[in-house]
Amino acid sequence: MCRLLLVRASAEFSIPEQLERLATISKHSKEYQGHGWGCAYLENGRWKLYKDIKPIWEDDLSRFGKTTLLLGHARSAYKDEGITVENNMPFYDDPYVFIFNGELRGVRISERGRIGAEKVFHFIQRFNQGDMLRALEKAINVIRKRTRYIRAMNIVIADRTTAYVASVFNEDPEYFTMQYRQNPERLLIASAALPGDDDWQPIENHTVRVFP
Repeated sequence: MCRLLLVRASAEFSIPEQLERLATISKHSKEYQGHGWGCAYLENGRWKLYKDIKPIWEDDLSRFGKTTLLLGHARSAYKDEGITVENNMPFYDDPYVFIFNGELRGVRISERGRIGAEKVFHFIQRFNQGDMLRALEKAINVIRKRTRYIRAMNIVIADRTTAYVASVFNEDPEYFTMQYRQNPERLLIASAALPGDDDWQPIENHTVRVFP
């Protein structure tokens, strides 16, 4: 399944430096993560999106500059299907950016979207009445009841100031446990501990939480 990254900082940081770390864990993942990739980052207070069909470790990451907020996603397509750049995350619906890692089998929800992850994003938005944390909690509870089996459902949603995270999985905790690292200057959330930093902490399974 896919690999995820969020970096938020009080001062600008190098986008290529952080994406190189995402590329490293993606290239060396036990599941293939080369079905395209994408990122979203703030530039002058506005979201900028980039997507490419090539693996992240083969792209020219030096094209990017600096930012204070970055989300990255390296894709592992379910059953190697739907491999088009339009299906790459992040998905964007102002003011929110969405990335997903997981696999749901037998989902009984009716929602628009080209692939399952996009449908999940729009389904969450259906519950949003100005409180994204509550919307995420409600949507996760409904999806659990309407899905035959959840291999994993890891979600990161971010607006310009806040990150919302859901962690749900029923197998392979070593692979699906998301990690985070936070201090007053920087927050990192990733699908695996990134090289170059220590003090990573696991995000507990079956939780929904907010990082203001």
